[in-house]
Amino acid sequence: MYPRDRLRLMTSIEQRNERIRQESEFIRGILDATGVVIVGQESLIERLLMALLTGGHVLIEGVPGLAKTLTIKTLAATINADFQRIQFTPDLLPADLIGTQIYNPRTGAFTPKPGPIFSNIVLADEINRAPAKVQSALLEAMEEKQVTLGDETRPLENPFMVLATQNPIEQEGTYPLPEAQLDRFMLKVIVQYPTRDEERTIIDRMTGEIPPMPQPIVTAEAIERARQIVSNHIYVDEKIKDYVLDLVGATRHPAEHGFADLAPLIEIGASPRATINLIKCAKAYAFIRGRGYIKPEDVKTVALDVLRHRIGVSFEAEAEAITADMMISRLLKQVRVP
Repeated sequence: MYPRDRLRLMTSIEQRNERIRQESEFIRGILDATGVVIVGQESLIERLLMALLTGGHVLIEGVPGLAKTLTIKTLAATINADFQRIQFTPDLLPADLIGTQIYNPRTGAFTPKPGPIFSNIVLADEINRAPAKVQSALLEAMEEKQVTLGDETRPLENPFMVLATQNPIEQEGTYPLPEAQLDRFMLKVIVQYPTRDEERTIIDRMTGEIPPMPQPIVTAEAIERARQIVSNHIYVDEKIKDYVLDLVGATRHPAEHGFADLAPLIEIGASPRATINLIKCAKAYAFIRGRGYIKPEDVKTVALDVLRHRIGVSFEAEAEAITADMMISRLLKQVRVP
């Protein structure tokens, strides 16, 4: 590359970065506002923002008491949009989620009554406590952004995002999510215990005067604009795309990518949604960082959360206590980085 071409390229990159820094300024405000209420959980909040910026959905897994629900409610409070929390229980019905039709004896007609799914941000709390018929009612909403109520199909609000929580340690009275629904979640985030210093701050904050919920910082219209920028103005090099294809391909055909020992451990490889969402999440992560292009490290940062629920481990892997996270971590270490 000639010096003049290199200078022109550097100028273009700086201009792109400067624009992204300006457009992503509201992200700093959201992080500051949520930090007043939530201690730690920066990674979780960033993943929620990634989904918000790309139109995806998030499944959050962790033991009780780790502020999963509080984090979602706090983030929702920073956005001037509709928010609904639905407590999933074994006796929940699809109509409790999507709505129903009510008969009007005066007119002899049925009047649709939309359910809580018709909101911008929907918190499905303890989603694995509801039976399959309720979970399947979410499938059309999550993928098509629409709901069929009677003989009428209604579009959902824009933006629309489902944030679901589940407790991994309880088995009684729970229903495993079907694979088709798991694949519709862009990210599956595992929430860990806080550090000792973070828990000390939690003690001081939650045993005294509890801080109020933040005020709305950004509108739904601004979120939609940010989505367009993330989709159309974050640069993705062809080598990054090849890297993503190599990662996902290694989960489907491990032996062909030099991981023959993983072949009997992986029963189901990642779907094409994994490829798409790796790029989308890496774009959103770059936007959050105020950068106009993706780096390989961005893909590595989001890979575990994008892939862990899309890889089916075999009985042999379970018998040897080998998890999907372990295999993904090995792929991230050994697949060649551009």
